[in-house]
Amino acid sequence: MIQKLMKPYIALFVLLFSCSSFGVIELLEFNTETEKERYRTLIDELRCPKCQNQNLSDSDSQIAIDLRQKVRDLIDEGKNDEEIKTHLVARYGDFVLYRPEVKDVTFLLWYGPAGLLFIGVIVVIFVIRRNKQDNSSSPDGFSSEEERQAKIKQLMNKNSEK
Repeated sequence: MIQKLMKPYIALFVLLFSCSSFGVIELLEFNTETEKERYRTLIDELRCPKCQNQNLSDSDSQIAIDLRQKVRDLIDEGKNDEEIKTHLVARYGDFVLYRPEVKDVTFLLWYGPAGLLFIGVIVVIFVIRRNKQDNSSSPDGFSSEEERQAKIKQLMNKNSEK
């Protein structure tokens, strides 16, 4: 009796949770192992224009699928890696590369972090030197023992006059 009642629910459960099995699996055949390795390397180095922070191999967007096929077609045409990258950069811009070339436009991208680190080190050195100079004088604001003694005498004279 319970089994008869459960059959529709089991069928519904299987139907709902089997949707994930409809994912696309690309089965690409290559002529040589070298081409397969080049393809893998290229799709790992190229960024998906839609997903922005995923490479082509990780993205399931339609444009990533199309770009993987384009990379495959360009490999079949005998293009080298630089020609393939140049072709994709011409169409999608430097953004498609995870490591864009150093140009006037990407100069800040490449050397900005090093410049900020350099500025930070300079600021830290400046602050440390300033603190050392401030600490070289005594904590009560006197720069020498003689001034301290003179101030003590002055205070003692005021107290004795009262």
